Amino acid sequence: MIGALVRMTDRLAAVAELWEAHTQAPFPGQLRSADVAGVSMVLLDSNVAGCVSTWLHRGGNIDDGRGDILAACEQELLRVIPELDDDEALYYQRLLDMTGLVLEAPDDSSPS
Repeated sequence: MIGALVRMTDRLAAVAELWEAHTQAPFPGQLRSADVAGVSMVLLDSNVAGCVSTWLHRGGNIDDGRGDILAACEQELLRVIPELDDDEALYYQRLLDMTGLVLEAPDDSSPS
């Protein structure tokens, strides 16, 4: 149990660090009104950001609805990143990294 707590603490710290970098990074301007592979890039960014922010504010817990949204976003990120230029891809790769860390986090929201 203690090992799981340490890993969760590490996961929270890793996501928090990525989140901080993400909030400091400018959105790729050329993607403001763009769809890539049928995906609205602004909406994808917004959906992931909302779910990750909520997860962080809740200390590593996410409700099923946001988990489902994040899982769908993960698939979209995997589809669009290969289509992006270097800087754009780095921006969205950070979103994918956070998404993976959140989705792979142990579910500790069940009652004790």
